[in-house]
Amino acid sequence: MSRTPREWKDFYLSSSFSSKYDYNGRLGAFADDSGTTFALWSPCALRVGLRLFSHGSKEEDGTEEDAPVIVYQMQYGKNGVFTLHSRKNLSGTYYDFEIEHEDGTYITPDPYAKACGVNGKRSMVIDLRTTDPDGWVEDRPPAKTDSTVICEVHVKDFSWDKSGGFPDEMRGRYLAFTREKTYLNGDDKSSKTGTSYLKELGVTHIQLMPVYDYGSVDEEASFADHLKGSKAGEPFNWGYDPVNYNCPEGSYSSDPYRGEVRIRELKQAILALHKAGFRVIMDVVYNHTYSLDSSFQKTVPWYYYRVDPEGNPSNGSGCGDDFASEMPMAHRFIRDSVLYWASEYHMDGFRFDLMGLLDTSLMNDIQSSLDEKFGKGEKLVYGEPWGADKTHMEGKFIPSDKAHYKELNPDIGMFNDSIRDAVKGSVFKKEEPGFADGGKNTLELKKGILSCLGGKNYPVKNPGQSITYLSCHDNLTLWDKLSAVNWLKPVGDPEGKRLAQNRLCAAIYLMTPGRVFFLSGEEGARTKNGDENSYNASIEENALKWDELYEHSDLIKYYKGIIGLRKSLPLLNRTDEKLCDDFRVSGGSEDSLPDGLVLVQGSDKSGEVLMIYNGSQFQQSLALPSGKWQLCADADRSDYWREREPVIADEKIVSEPMTALIFKKIS
Repeated sequence: MSRTPREWKDFYLSSSFSSKYDYNGRLGAFADDSGTTFALWSPCALRVGLRLFSHGSKEEDGTEEDAPVIVYQMQYGKNGVFTLHSRKNLSGTYYDFEIEHEDGTYITPDPYAKACGVNGKRSMVIDLRTTDPDGWVEDRPPAKTDSTVICEVHVKDFSWDKSGGFPDEMRGRYLAFTREKTYLNGDDKSSKTGTSYLKELGVTHIQLMPVYDYGSVDEEASFADHLKGSKAGEPFNWGYDPVNYNCPEGSYSSDPYRGEVRIRELKQAILALHKAGFRVIMDVVYNHTYSLDSSFQKTVPWYYYRVDPEGNPSNGSGCGDDFASEMPMAHRFIRDSVLYWASEYHMDGFRFDLMGLLDTSLMNDIQSSLDEKFGKGEKLVYGEPWGADKTHMEGKFIPSDKAHYKELNPDIGMFNDSIRDAVKGSVFKKEEPGFADGGKNTLELKKGILSCLGGKNYPVKNPGQSITYLSCHDNLTLWDKLSAVNWLKPVGDPEGKRLAQNRLCAAIYLMTPGRVFFLSGEEGARTKNGDENSYNASIEENALKWDELYEHSDLIKYYKGIIGLRKSLPLLNRTDEKLCDDFRVSGGSEDSLPDGLVLVQGSDKSGEVLMIYNGSQFQQSLALPSGKWQLCADADRSDYWREREPVIADEKIVSEPMTALIFKKIS
């Protein structure tokens, strides 16, 4: 008689199970000159058959039958691990498992697979050294810099639009990142696109939205459209629905049917990004899987998933299941997976989706393991300190959310929603304004800026933990948010007003300490036509439209100037805990300032900087502090600081409505 989910979980939580079955050895398939070894952890299985195939799917084989070439019975051994060794190097062979449990028999891919066939239905044996592109062994990331400017990029939407000038065969694919020079519409040499554009903008880190194998895009359909040369209607998804955690997504490759191709082409992309001067961050989603009908569930029923006391699947992810990171083998899987991507694919950092659903013990282990293997601080780790809903975490484990952030390693960063909502308004109420778009959130902005500095009253311990941002793939783009708020007040020049507000937004968060982050295209008024959750919308809606970005070239120039200014000021790029003592943030009546005006003044041995933010509808007259102040940026320009002859401010200045003024003290 089969057990209930809760009975399974209680069985796994017993000390006798852990002591008998927790396993620390290699799992998966490993091929080299000595042969091939298969190892699967499935302690409650009655029998495991290893099925070998010549193809990754029956569709590719072209036959009606889905029969394996051969089936081997694996041997049950220590710690509940089934193994089989072949003296042949089976690299290139596809496989899956036939697992017999007390309640039935299941066919499943290998949860530890490093390669797979089309749509991840079958795993693939791979000698990984055969997938290394030329120069891979010598590949190194660019040297770390004090300044961190992260741009979020989706593989498909970044290069899909024809105006980006990418070759048709590379559009929406990994290989688009290998193009060193691309231009608007292919021939406008004055307008760069692609990675050369991001380099010129000042980006230091590219965060790739999910590139592991995910389930919501049909790789066969995507490949069929690709072969036909037709891009219209090509399948699209953000990719937050993992299937094979350690295999690259096939729809971004030139051939998803050949398991080695996706691996090699992703490596080629990373190699090219490193050569172009970027560090590469991988967006990872270990908090849930595409569905409960997963290889984890078929291998060890209910071990890898959370269930509540009544036996219902926990759903803090909002996606139907929660990965049980607190279980020893689940903890080990996630940690080892992160280390694998860092080692095999040379990833320079990891962004954790819904990190609040993962326990602090795991996250601290990940950071310390990366530090130990690659050097302290060499790999950047950060995530969302929240979940979509409550989760049932077993025992005394603590979630990695804002309420428990002091329990985390001080090098682990978090997305700072305090400054995000203070500047532009709530992401959950699209018509609600913030400081920069018509609200009177003076005190909220003051608190938001202070929250980036760290200190005892805020979740982060130091500015290096604060991922300071206003837009990402989730919710409205910044431009669409400003448009939603302005729609309520169509007075004067709506377009000009939004542009002024956008510049003010950019000045505030890009000049605030922390590690800055933005959605690709934000700097060019990127829009998704008001869609605040475009995860499965068309590629036409999601695509980064390069020609539309260049319609706002003045805004792009403003971002470029502010990013450059930030990099030039060591004060803003410090990540130590003492930085909060070197800043003063003033705003509101308690500081004898009118509502809608916030002043930020910071100083250390490297210099002194003053930022004046006016989110009100009125001019404000102010006297500058004593000394000689150079104008660095104002409402329209952010490149005064580049002038050979400094622009010196008068003792008294006027701050215009919805503007930023930034000064640097020169004597």
